[in-house]
Amino acid sequence: MGFGVSGSAAIIFLGVLVCTGTLYTAAAGSAEQLTDARHANDERILEQRNTDIDVASATYTGNESTSYTVNFQIENTGATTLSVNDTSVLLNNEYVDPSQFDVAEVDDDGTTDVWAPGQTLHLQYMTDEKPETVKVVTAYGVSDTNATVVN
Repeated sequence: MGFGVSGSAAIIFLGVLVCTGTLYTAAAGSAEQLTDARHANDERILEQRNTDIDVASATYTGNESTSYTVNFQIENTGATTLSVNDTSVLLNNEYVDPSQFDVAEVDDDGTTDVWAPGQTLHLQYMTDEKPETVKVVTAYGVSDTNATVVN
């Protein structure tokens, strides 16, 4: 064997070595990203399982000639701390933007966004439609419905 064959073999071996190193780096990075995604998903599922709310009361005052003032009392009965701003409300199957609430208080504190377990969220909203149903949905997708809004 001359130098040409040995040199060619060395170049091919070096190319295989570089390709293998690149392939391993890409595969290891992908595997790490998949593992991180699985851990994040497991955390989200755990938070969802530990989340529970109860629409304790939904009342309104007013009549068709004026407008309706709707008051909601929602209790955080789960073990997860929730965000007031990440809580969605559907009134008569229509989304109510959190910025439209006249009152948004957690245990009489209107300055906080933290809604801890055992605390009650009080929301007040003005509407022109007679309220009939209310559905409250948390950031984790857990919801509770009160189908009988009382006067």
